[in-house]
Amino acid sequence: MIERYDVKEISSLFTETSRFNEFLNIELLVCEAYEQKGKIPAGTTQKIRELIGILSDEDVKKINEIEKTTKHDIIAFLTFIEQKIGDLSRYIHIGLTSYDIVDTALSSLMVKALDIIIEDLRKLSEILLRRAEEFKYTPMIGRSHGVHAEPITFGHKLINFYDETMRNVTRLKRAKEGIAVGKISGAVGIYGNIEPEIEDYVLKRLNLKPLFATTQVISRDIHAEVILALSINAASLEKFATEIRHLQRTELKEAFEFFTKGQKGSSAMPHKKNPILSENVCGLARIIKSYTIAALENIPLWHERDISHSSVERIMLSDVLTLSSFIIRRMSQIFEKLIVFPENMERNLNITKGLYFSESLLLKIVEKGVLRQKAYELVQRLALNSFENDLDFKTIVKASSEIKNILSEEEIESVFDLKHHLRNVDYIFENVKCKYSA
Repeated sequence: MIERYDVKEISSLFTETSRFNEFLNIELLVCEAYEQKGKIPAGTTQKIRELIGILSDEDVKKINEIEKTTKHDIIAFLTFIEQKIGDLSRYIHIGLTSYDIVDTALSSLMVKALDIIIEDLRKLSEILLRRAEEFKYTPMIGRSHGVHAEPITFGHKLINFYDETMRNVTRLKRAKEGIAVGKISGAVGIYGNIEPEIEDYVLKRLNLKPLFATTQVISRDIHAEVILALSINAASLEKFATEIRHLQRTELKEAFEFFTKGQKGSSAMPHKKNPILSENVCGLARIIKSYTIAALENIPLWHERDISHSSVERIMLSDVLTLSSFIIRRMSQIFEKLIVFPENMERNLNITKGLYFSESLLLKIVEKGVLRQKAYELVQRLALNSFENDLDFKTIVKASSEIKNILSEEEIESVFDLKHHLRNVDYIFENVKCKYSA
């Protein structure tokens, strides 16, 4: 049975109960700010807190019942609060508009979600780096266009994944910094019926920053940046997963997803071991990426605000944030337990019987003074003979009178040296690790 990851850390942030409790927290912080300024009686906030406590699922059901009449979630919420605290409700929501509460709460929740996702990515990066070190010197063929190119190491492939993951960490930290903002600036953001000091007090308590220039809402380019950063990350994970799927192909058999005891690959074919976790990552990445258009479309709103973005966000944000955490953790699971077959990598490396040394041979001939185009044609002719007739490339080269007129036996031998191709692996690793060591 496939292990299922529990993602309630993020999904629980976007329940109705969590959302309304975030609204309540902000309303009470506004009350605190007014108390600090002497605008409402001392002790008011504490009294309200004691009367309301923490909103339960049952409380939210009552709010939803009220909304059936009001057709407005914040008014339904405020009506419920009034029923709970009576006359003290006159100190709630002073000078505020709904989206002072909604957008500030949304930012707070998104920051919490991004903290989880960034930590998930950090753990993935640690796994990638550790496994890259493990296979640092394990040679395999590099492929371009799906065709054999020149040798790399499996560690080199993984250090590339590590580097890309760390770039995604940087992007998400930047996006988190962007979304860590709120607004308590009134109906159209002009502070018409509320003072900026109230906003300053509330946002400091929430570890958010003021935008200063807002409309009725926080501009949606800020939210779009988060979705785009998560979509880029999803595309990277899809890339990693696609690589595992390729390496697991029967013809390659270079790396496999782990297969648990009792797991089955096919209802018809008992021999099957399929890369289902990687395929799952690829599929879910498509969902995350598909929201980029919706996020961008949410940016243009009428004048100081319309409501066209709201319905999109109720689906999009919880989907993208929850799925992002899920596929990062799944990718960590895949790489942590990835089964690697160095012997098959070596076998596949040698399938073309040394053809990957063609560039080294070309450069050695050019080094001897032969024009590059002439040298290219000579090496290509020998390489095609080797490929089409399944002959050892080195043997063909040594038998060529044209080559022997240019290179000595020792020089030919130096061309066919795998260590020459891999001599800078340490250089690559040290420089990549140096970038993120601070």
